[in-house]
Amino acid sequence: MHVGINISISEQHGNFGALARKMEEMGFESVWLPEHPVIPVRHSSKYGGTPDGSVPVGMRSLVNPLIALSYAAAATSSIRLGTAINLVTEHHPLDLAKQISTLDMYSGGRFMFGIGTGWFREEAEALGVDFDHRGTQAREHVLAMKELWTKDEAEFHGRYVDFSAMYCYPKPTQKPHPPVLIGGSAKNVLNRVVQWGDGWIPIRVEPDEIKTARATLTRLAEEAGRDPASIDITIHSLPADRDLIRRFEEAGANRVLVRASAPDHDGSLKEIEELAAKVLG
Repeated sequence: MHVGINISISEQHGNFGALARKMEEMGFESVWLPEHPVIPVRHSSKYGGTPDGSVPVGMRSLVNPLIALSYAAAATSSIRLGTAINLVTEHHPLDLAKQISTLDMYSGGRFMFGIGTGWFREEAEALGVDFDHRGTQAREHVLAMKELWTKDEAEFHGRYVDFSAMYCYPKPTQKPHPPVLIGGSAKNVLNRVVQWGDGWIPIRVEPDEIKTARATLTRLAEEAGRDPASIDITIHSLPADRDLIRRFEEAGANRVLVRASAPDHDGSLKEIEELAAKVLG
């Protein structure tokens, strides 16, 4: 079982490279950052992570995860670097593909592409998303990026993404490309994982749900001619509970992400040590 950390980074956290290096020294397998490019001041969308649906103040000040992970890559040598999650429909795939392949190259093939379509209608629509069909749009964005990552001359023609033959370099270090882990709990998310993803990254789930999902993924993968073992399940945002982690492992998860929540640099350094003692020591 791999154990990583998910953490929301803002300017108050200071040197993220130093934090990532501390995580690596403590033995964490990976670090994962969330994303919200903008937060609309006026909105009616409800956030699922708070009892009343309110948007946490800290969500306003999140850094760009790809730039932050590039900073972390330069300060570390082995810890894996993930997005949990990248709002894939809020970026143009021609530009995003190049950013990701560059990060994967400079990190020596350590990037993991956790993606989602989000819950924040006003944010998504401000960035050009067809919110009511964002699952279909996400599929096109990912398939287009796969073309760019794997072909010398790539082209794609779809409803949301349409471009003629393009050169896009560098190519990712990982072959054929960094793993794509699909977030969310939509009723057809497991079908999406098998059809065009490499794994699933759910949040706010229980071990029994993962046991059922693993059985479903195995069946769907076999029906599609895929090796079920090639599909990763990463559990997002768990407390530092070793028994709970064991239960998720028994249910079929490959990786868990322990939640770090200290609001500043010094607090995060201390918290990383405390989390390591609880789940790794």
